[in-house]
Amino acid sequence: MKLPEIHIPIIELPVNNNVKLFMKREDLIDSQISGNKYWKLFFNINNYLEKNPENPFIITFGGAFSNHIAAVSSVGKMLNIPSLGIIRGEELQDKWRDNPTLAFANQNGMNLRFVTREEYRDKEKLTQSLQKEFPDALIVPEGGTNEDAVNGVKMMLNDETKDFDYLCTAVGTGGTIAGILKFSEDNQKVIGFTVVNDSSLENTISELTLKQNFDLIDSSFGGYGKIKDENIRFINDFKERYGIPLEPIYTGKMMQKVFELIEEGYFPENSKILCFHTGGLQGIEGANLLLQKQNRNLIIK
Repeated sequence: MKLPEIHIPIIELPVNNNVKLFMKREDLIDSQISGNKYWKLFFNINNYLEKNPENPFIITFGGAFSNHIAAVSSVGKMLNIPSLGIIRGEELQDKWRDNPTLAFANQNGMNLRFVTREEYRDKEKLTQSLQKEFPDALIVPEGGTNEDAVNGVKMMLNDETKDFDYLCTAVGTGGTIAGILKFSEDNQKVIGFTVVNDSSLENTISELTLKQNFDLIDSSFGGYGKIKDENIRFINDFKERYGIPLEPIYTGKMMQKVFELIEEGYFPENSKILCFHTGGLQGIEGANLLLQKQNRNLIIK
């Protein structure tokens, strides 16, 4: 069994400006393996299974609320392949059952191994140790970003996406924008909305693709994982207006910034803009738990 190809719809989001805004609903791919995570795993998993490993096993890395961890655990359950998540933060060792993402991953059959933040930073050493321990395993990097992931993102583009002037995506580790950039048309501008302050992102993207028709725009709104009241209000208003849920770390912040740019006249008149909804909706529950612990008056609906 392999991950199948899936066709995803593009819908228009009416806006009161002289541009046309659309969204590709990658969040609809699968209820558990949604958005760019599916495509970043597509060739990683399928190429691995083509080798017919004697004892198939998937290992990957992530933080407490990682969409990637949730997605890999779901793939393991779907394909009946054991999986192991290397989780950043040994303090979570006795608390993971209260974390909706980690509890979900474990329910899918993923074993969890907690390491210190210092150990986690040295991924090369960790990976070498894990490969010795599990010689038949597929080890997928944090966020799923590698050459197979970039090639998998190609599946997010098709004949329909060629008609757009701008292609917009949230940026974490850089794999998704690299894939979109690599397989975009030469006349298209790719815009990455960064949610983390990472000075190496531009170099990472350039190393994964030779094309340069992209811009990076800061959409962190105070930092990675930081959720402001204005972010929550935007997400809730967006859902009420368009019927589309957004999570607060990636797509929610991107869409908020896109609307700000439209209001500011950033996009030329009659531009056709396509935004990719990269899923991650499982993170809403964890975000709301954090908001409640902070005694915030707002939650994501």
